[in-house]
Amino acid sequence: MARPRTFDERQVLNAVREQFWDAGYAATSLEDLMRVSGLGKGSLYAAFGDKRQLFLRALRSYTDDSHDRLRKALAEAPRAVDALRMLLEAPIDDPTGAGTRRGCLMANSTCELGIADPEVVAHAHRTYETTTALIGDCVARAQREGDLPAADPIALARALLAAQQGIVFMSRTGLDTATLAATARSLAAQLLPDHSGD
Repeated sequence: MARPRTFDERQVLNAVREQFWDAGYAATSLEDLMRVSGLGKGSLYAAFGDKRQLFLRALRSYTDDSHDRLRKALAEAPRAVDALRMLLEAPIDDPTGAGTRRGCLMANSTCELGIADPEVVAHAHRTYETTTALIGDCVARAQREGDLPAADPIALARALLAAQQGIVFMSRTGLDTATLAATARSLAAQLLPDHSGD
């Protein structure tokens, strides 16, 4: 009879996710995964499969968590346009810069593995479509509230996501926080002009 698992699967996934996020897929070894998870090779592979399967599970948990946080942040803002401006500023909200210097795990993984791994590309496509839909719903709400002009919400959502990801990428190059903040404000002024007085 198989022995019951004596570890927290979610905790293990979080630990290996951080490892992949810090080092990337190729540079993460089995020894790294064993070290951060506290599991032996047999237990790790029995529970999650090989390194690639473990990586895909960790990536899915990352995107699920990201969507949950985004959904909550967009819904809780008193006005939708403020939530959209926050979206552009979010990559520079960490005063230490530690979070943004690592970039987005989904974007990092797509850059590293996209050409060689169609499953990663497919997951990235689904992820960004879901993100776009969430932002698009918020854009539509801002339009109903009178803060944005009538236009295709999805088109603006894609532009906002592209701008936000651009700020994340720029932060990885070591660009200083003041410049990043000014860039975010400039993008917000162009993409989210004040329409309330019209």
